Amino acid sequence: MAHLTIIMGKYKLTWKDLTIKDFKIYLFSLFKAFIPKKKIKTLDELENFIQTKSAWVTQVTLYNYLKTRMGTRYVLHFDNDEFMSSVNIAKWNIYSVALQDLTFFTFSYLKVHFNFKDIHKGKEIINKILDDEISNKMPLEIIDECRKSFNERLDLVNWETYYKDLPFNPSALSLYKWAPIADELKTLDRKIVLNSMILKWDVIKKEFEELISL
Repeated sequence: MAHLTIIMGKYKLTWKDLTIKDFKIYLFSLFKAFIPKKKIKTLDELENFIQTKSAWVTQVTLYNYLKTRMGTRYVLHFDNDEFMSSVNIAKWNIYSVALQDLTFFTFSYLKVHFNFKDIHKGKEIINKILDDEISNKMPLEIIDECRKSFNERLDLVNWETYYKDLPFNPSALSLYKWAPIADELKTLDRKIVLNSMILKWDVIKKEFEELISL
């Protein structure tokens, strides 16, 4: 059985913290294709899209990678508090980058294809999402780092090209960095891990283009 790198953290969790909410999203994804999709017409709906899709991509790619590496004994690790802590830390860190990527992608796309002017609304949306995640036990230091990183990227982003210029590479690299798998194994998996997230984002990109069309 593949051994894991356990990240020692101060977030004490049990397996219920992972299954109650996270696996609802993970399992729900199996049936999402059969649910009618509503057009995005307001900023509130865009906020919901960014939050839910970032969470979905994060959790599906992270859990699938762990399952692939750990095999059928995957579920047995739910009783290991150290492992659960490492998974939770990875989840929040990857999610924080996914939120940024999808926010930049959607607003870049809107600016170029719909001449959307209120680009500053992107910062408002991600801050609202992060404020809401406090009640979901997203660690405050990760929230603070996400805000800082977003502001730094905001100063450098090219809105005219971001949506078509490898927009989701940062979150793919974050999955590779934070997945609690031994480094010698992750090195072998690098291409597969990165591609797994990019492929999921391709689905979200297509969905967004369909939902935002007039």
